[in-house]
Amino acid sequence: MEYCVARPPAAPERKGGSMLKGFRDFILRGNVVDLAVAVIMGTAFNAVVSQFVTSIITPLISATVGKPNFHDFVVHANGAVFTIGDLINAVISFLIIAASVYFFLVLPVNALLNRFKKPIPPTPPQTRACPECLSDIPIAARRCSHCAQPVPAMAPASI
Repeated sequence: MEYCVARPPAAPERKGGSMLKGFRDFILRGNVVDLAVAVIMGTAFNAVVSQFVTSIITPLISATVGKPNFHDFVVHANGAVFTIGDLINAVISFLIIAASVYFFLVLPVNALLNRFKKPIPPTPPQTRACPECLSDIPIAARRCSHCAQPVPAMAPASI
């Protein structure tokens, strides 16, 4: 005796599922994750450099100038206060971060890429000088386009 079991109808696909799948694929792409890590590391590095400038560089500069705190460099004009010390701290932080990125990231990556770069073969010249007027003319030309003088044919360049 055989029994026939009816299967329940398949559930229709939800359109929202494909949208979430697309979002998941986007987030899990390597370059998005790498960019997120780079932003987090850059923020942490910025905090370290800012603290380095505030704790070490600023007191050294302040000691040479004679002010006890570099933050105290301010200019007052018509009731407005310009915090020059904070601006100098920000500029020093920027220069340290820029130098670090250049020397520890850009230079090594460029050196690595130059190692693997294939040399470009030299291309043969496409023009030659006219013996009469010294204008550049195509190699295969039999007459100069500038002075209309006949030009002896050149042998094809052998590579």
